[in-house]
Amino acid sequence: MAIASRRILALALGAAITAGGIIATHTAQASTTSSSDAVVPSTAAVSPPTPNAVFDYQIGGAYDNPAAKVVSRDRQDEADPDLYNICYVNAFQTQPIASEVQDWRNRGLTLKNAQGEEVIDGEWREILLDITTDAKRRAVASVVNGWIDGCADAGYQAVEPDNLDAFDRSEGLIDVQDTVAYLRLLIEHAHSRGLAIAQKNALGDPEDGGIGSAGRDAGLDFAVVEECGRWKECPGYQELYGDNMVVIEYTATGYNNACATVGAKVAVVRRDMAVTPNGTFRAC
Repeated sequence: MAIASRRILALALGAAITAGGIIATHTAQASTTSSSDAVVPSTAAVSPPTPNAVFDYQIGGAYDNPAAKVVSRDRQDEADPDLYNICYVNAFQTQPIASEVQDWRNRGLTLKNAQGEEVIDGEWREILLDITTDAKRRAVASVVNGWIDGCADAGYQAVEPDNLDAFDRSEGLIDVQDTVAYLRLLIEHAHSRGLAIAQKNALGDPEDGGIGSAGRDAGLDFAVVEECGRWKECPGYQELYGDNMVVIEYTATGYNNACATVGAKVAVVRRDMAVTPNGTFRAC
């Protein structure tokens, strides 16, 4: 079952943080984690995060979490030099930033249907990017690969291109073949910059919004997975990527299931739906 990815701006809300089952309170601040506790990539040119290292999903706002060894942050946030950093990039749809949306429109790269209307992800109100031809795929990739360059220059070790399942919301205009052809352009570029690159969700068959093993076969290095515990898909991702995966759950039931099925070998984190700096954190 495909799920929409979470990209919600951080809210100014205080909340408890649960690390390893111990309740604590934290506030957003500059990262100060000791480098002696850091998880660093291997000497290989491209290396996914160390399996089962404590992970925190911070795409709603970066903050210091002394328990974390691996973090995922929005490309506009700073990487932490003491951690393994995954750079979040919205690679298949527009971010809700007016200047970026207008730039995509000016380039003629927003997806339009037969009526000339832009195709919009109804849940997030984001316009899909047009990757229906080789020329358009390369044009979109030239922009997104520029963002990937920014991730590399900022000290990130990996990138997670989001909305891999956008074809499922494209009114039939984009298919898996378009998706994988475009994805290969991102994979090649990320690897050329020494970055590992992740499959973000999208397990299963095309009719369910999935790409099967096509992403792994194209060269993706690991998986960033939302709610596989809730939908009982974690073993499927583990079959594709082994222990090279991180899991984010938003419900107690999903978290408990993920911890029970893959948590002994795979990083699993419970976060609040808005992934806010002062929100829920628990890792098994």
